[in-house]
Amino acid sequence: MFFEIRILDIIDIVLVAMLLYQVYKLIKGTVAINIFIGVLSIYGLWFIVKAFKMDLLSTILGQILSVGVLALIIVFQQEVRRFLLYIGTQYTHYRFSIKNIRHKQKTPIRVNIDAIAKAARNMSAKKTGALIVIRRKATLSHYTSNSDAIGAVTSNRLLENIFFKNSPLHDGAVIIENEIIVAARCVLPSTDQLDLPAHYGMRHRAAIGISEASDAVVVVVSEETGEISFAETGKIVSNISEQELRTYLEKALDNT
Repeated sequence: MFFEIRILDIIDIVLVAMLLYQVYKLIKGTVAINIFIGVLSIYGLWFIVKAFKMDLLSTILGQILSVGVLALIIVFQQEVRRFLLYIGTQYTHYRFSIKNIRHKQKTPIRVNIDAIAKAARNMSAKKTGALIVIRRKATLSHYTSNSDAIGAVTSNRLLENIFFKNSPLHDGAVIIENEIIVAARCVLPSTDQLDLPAHYGMRHRAAIGISEASDAVVVVVSEETGEISFAETGKIVSNISEQELRTYLEKALDNT
């Protein structure tokens, strides 16, 4: 028999395939996908060269790959962060799920969904642009450090006043933690995704960006069209109704 295939070899191949698929999902549609394909091509060439025992070329390609690991970490800094955040979020969700099953109860994040949905509906009708970030488990203190502290209980009137066009706080995002509006005028990271619709402005790109960099969920109201959008884990759904927004928020926050 030319190849001896063990059960562990099959498991190894399946795990590597799953890992590569998760990495591909994280960087799909970004500039990093081209770099990822280039790295895979070099690795594939090195594997073939090594199999044919071409020692000189194999050594050169091996050195390029070994030195390139540090460069890849720098180039893929945001993607590595997203991947580790994804792993951590999945583990935390699993751990809390097991804990809740044992105690036969849920631990919802206490957010005033009614106030957020009403504010989004009213601002949508007036075409008032808004960007509302709702924290889940990952901290957002990095984005509130250089903003304006609010520290007030969430209400639809307060959100509408913050994003009123003549308000000094309307430019930027609002960050909500549990039932408190923690800060306003927050600056968020913009996504690197290239395949977004042309009508998406900076609010939409920032909403996707913060949902990539953390496990937060984001509500966007477009100033141009009045459309309400919802962003989570790097994905965004647009032109949703108030009731659809409530459903998305209830599901994301497990607030039933």
